[in-house]
Parts: sequence; C-alpha cells; structure tokens
Amino acid sequence: MPETSFPAGPVTRLGPRVPASIDPPGPPAPPGFPDPDARPPNPRRRLWWFAGVAGVVLLAGLVAVLIGSPGDGRGLFDSRPGPGTDALPPLARACPAPTAPAANPPPTAPALDPSIARTVDAEAGISYNAYGPPWQPWNTVWRAGTLEVPYKIGQHFVTEAGYDGFSDYHASILSAAVPAANNDSYAFDLECVGRQVAADVRAEYYPQPNRLESIRDERTVLGGLPAWVTVFRLHFQRTGLKATDELVGLAILDVGKPTAAILYVSIPGTHRQYDYVVDDALTSVRPT
Repeated sequence: MPETSFPAGPVTRLGPRVPASIDPPGPPAPPGFPDPDARPPNPRRRLWWFAGVAGVVLLAGLVAVLIGSPGDGRGLFDSRPGPGTDALPPLARACPAPTAPAANPPPTAPALDPSIARTVDAEAGISYNAYGPPWQPWNTVWRAGTLEVPYKIGQHFVTEAGYDGFSDYHASILSAAVPAANNDSYAFDLECVGRQVAADVRAEYYPQPNRLESIRDERTVLGGLPAWVTVFRLHFQRTGLKATDELVGLAILDVGKPTAAILYVSIPGTHRQYDYVVDDALTSVRPT
C-alpha cells in the first residue's frame, strides 16, 4: 500500500478530502481567448518593469563610457599618460603632419623603356633603373645615420678598397622605407622630411667638416609621385681616401603609406663618368 504524505501543518482527517462541488469543469478556452479564471495584467506593474529594464541599459551605457574613451583606449578614470611625442618615429617628431592637403600630382608618368632592367623595392613602394657592370646588387642592410634609414635594396660598386686599412668606399644607388607619419596617418610634411633626411646624410654619411655645393633642392613629381629632391656635391678630406668630393642625389617620395620612400644615389669624385646616374635614376622612379 503506498504511503500517503501530507504537507506540513495540522492534519484533521485521514480520508480523502471531498470537494465542495462535484460539478464537472467546463471546457477549456479556445486558443487566442483569455482564460476567464486568470487575473487581468496589472498595467502599472508592467510599466515599472519596462522602466527598470531601461534604467539597467542606461546604467550599462554610462559605465562603458566612463571605462573606455574613444581614440586612445583609455577611460576617464585612467590616470595613465596618453601617447606622447617621444613614442613617435624621429621624422614624425621633427615634422608634424601638414594641416592642409597637398596638391594632387599628375596621375600618370611617362612610359619607360621595357628593355631597361629595373630594381624593385616592394617595401619602399618604388622601382627605378638598374645598371650593368661595374654595378652589383646590394646584399646587406645598412642602417644609416641618426635616422637609421634601413637601406636594403639597390646597387653599388667599390671605388676604393681598404682605403683606411679595412674599409671600402662605394658608389651607391640605394632605397629604403622610413616611418614619417604620425601613428597610423598617411600624411606627412614632404618638404620637412626631405630636408631632415638630407641634413642627416650630410652630417652622418660623410667626413666632417665638409662643404656643400647645392645643385637642386625642390618639391617636384617623380613618376607621378609627390617628391622632394635634393642634389648636392660635398667636398671633404679623409686620410687615406683619394675621393675629395661626392655627387649626392636624394629623393623623398610620398607613396601613400605611413612610410616615406627614399632613393639615395652617391657617386665619388674619382668616378665622375657615372655622375649621369644621379639624374637618370631619379627620373626613372615609378611606384610599384
């Protein structure tokens, strides 16, 4: 016999409880109609429920605004200092981004002779003419000057081997990409960057003191790209070195990246028969 359990409280009878009415229950309400025995909803209670949900959503949004602020990922209560100018690349620190957009250069460049070999620097975003012997491919990385421009691509040849007992002197056609814009911006002051790079070349690449003979220093367009071109001849003296001057050509190009493209061409005075390469290489620049 199954056990009969009762709820807590006084038990007044052991037999089954007789219902007050023995009328059979009525048929269920058709679908879509309210149950006549159900209590009607309380409109005021529903209004308070919606108001509570809205308050929670508003509070969550306020907390999100206080915790995080747009742009730098720091909140209003974050006491950490924001990114300063010291975190920027040297050229971006020295050359703030221009406030006015630069004039658009011509969209196309003159066609090149397809029979002439090309040097392609995909990282810098440019290509330029390649030359036959004595020019050879550049096969190292030279981080030059205080700007540490990483020249990885180009050509060179030795003009004086072991001039000081262990170093070689070179003629060179080298290219590189160097950070020039602020953070993820694509805009930079082309003239300022061009002048900074040229000053670094003169101060760090060559013997000191030296005398500069300026030939060209201007904004122009190379291969459809905005460019700042500087050409000069430096005069100097170094013990053991036969060359006492050098023709230098520099192009700083805006290739639509946060980095500027640099083409650096140097011809020692002992090999002036190759001076033409400066203008020829600069004129041959095209975007990749």
